[in-house]
Amino acid sequence: MIIYQLKIKLLNDTTFGRGDGVAGLVDQEVEHDSCGFPYLRGRTLKGLLREECDNLIAVLQNSNCAYWENLASTLFGTPGSNLGTIAAMHIGDACLPDDLREAVAWQIQDHKLTKQEVLESLTTIRRQTAIDSQTSTADEGSLRSFRVVIRQLEFKADLLFKNQPSDDMLSILAVGVLALRHVGSGRNRGRGSVRCTLHNNAGEEITQQYVSLFGKVREAVT
Repeated sequence: MIIYQLKIKLLNDTTFGRGDGVAGLVDQEVEHDSCGFPYLRGRTLKGLLREECDNLIAVLQNSNCAYWENLASTLFGTPGSNLGTIAAMHIGDACLPDDLREAVAWQIQDHKLTKQEVLESLTTIRRQTAIDSQTSTADEGSLRSFRVVIRQLEFKADLLFKNQPSDDMLSILAVGVLALRHVGSGRNRGRGSVRCTLHNNAGEEITQQYVSLFGKVREAVT
């Protein structure tokens, strides 16, 4: 198994939304594990990366756009994939560092910490309301609360390949990683700004190393 890593640093508060809330506390809760650690699901991350890659391929001006589209489909797979079209890359959940989660898990097991204490140490609650454009006052009943993961935390997701990916495949991945600037709920309204980087299994950043290869015309394409 060939392993690369995607690192995500939160530049501002972010909600890894799970689609529900907690009665009497928040209208939108963050996705978190059994120890209270927030995380971003690998399936969600895959969709975000695929979207960024598709957007970049769509603006290529040369004649080999189809080559890069097919390569992206090989990397990410296609809807309704079978054994012949399954994705070359599997994306794991984006989590906080393993050593931190392991140490805290022992603390919870020894009843020195609780899941809620862990969650509250890594998150906070934000509130917002809609403003009536005519009266410049808050719309009645519009107050909403949502939990956010605090900024500056860094998450890591494993990118798993059965076979060594080609340089072109890594170039598509690298540009998608570089283009991914917002994640989570509210990413279109200012929340969830991130900086993402691609790393090899030794932990060395390789984002820029492969970005320059993207979009170049290949001799095999006519």
